[in-house]
Amino acid sequence: MRGIALSPVLDGRVQADRSPGEVFADAVRETPPGHDIEVAYGIHLPAAFPLFASRPRYTVRHLMKTAAVADAPVPYVYEPPAGRLRSGSTYATTPEAAFASRLAHAGLTDISVAVPLPAGLLDEPELLATFVDLRVLVRLSARENDVLLNGTADGVITGLLRLPGTRSRAAEPDLVTAVTAAAADVENTGGSCDGIVAHPDIYWQLVRHGALDRLNAAGITVSRTRMIPPHLLLLGDFSAATTLLLPGVGSIAVRRGAGPDGGDLIEASTRVGLAVRLPQHLMTMELSR
Repeated sequence: MRGIALSPVLDGRVQADRSPGEVFADAVRETPPGHDIEVAYGIHLPAAFPLFASRPRYTVRHLMKTAAVADAPVPYVYEPPAGRLRSGSTYATTPEAAFASRLAHAGLTDISVAVPLPAGLLDEPELLATFVDLRVLVRLSARENDVLLNGTADGVITGLLRLPGTRSRAAEPDLVTAVTAAAADVENTGGSCDGIVAHPDIYWQLVRHGALDRLNAAGITVSRTRMIPPHLLLLGDFSAATTLLLPGVGSIAVRRGAGPDGGDLIEASTRVGLAVRLPQHLMTMELSR
């Protein structure tokens, strides 16, 4: 059947009153049965997942600065590593004394997820809104973690675990000793270690050791995600090194008959870019197995 594209924009003012799922459910009510539906949003959809407001689970995005940008490549100043990457005790012997700046541009790309639509859900507006807000947006957040760590197929975002110019080190046998030693080593390039990305297996070991509160007291936020291997940690000065670029372009759509079994899909998409100014401020550490 003929498709219909709807494009109400959800801005910051509307977002305070209505969730993406509620806006989508309203669009479904206004669309004749059997048609495709697409709703545009002027916000970063992963950030709208409602449970972020009520529990302290941090995504990779939460470690980064964010910037609202135009929907076009974004210029930034890139300072790649040069020469030594351990600091001496005078400015002349610091790594940053040799950094050479240049202008670079970060592209933007769409990341998306497609979720099978349960039969009959479009006829239940309140349940549909909850399904979008709690089940679709959480998948988009997981996809965003994947993209920020592992990159995109189009190469627009390389991914922090694959980024040229980052550093690596082997771990000490003791987890807490390894983490604190690596955090100190991050600062040899002039940054301040303010974030760690860890697999849940490692995150909860840090909780068991009582290390999480001590890291938080030192200004380090720990993000846990399954999108990083359990044997790997990513540490760094995320605030200084990275900026997540947000043009405020997103959509949620119903695609009729697009599922692998011929059923309908809900597809959520958001546009992002990533500027990494100082890759040497990021460090991976392989844990002892």
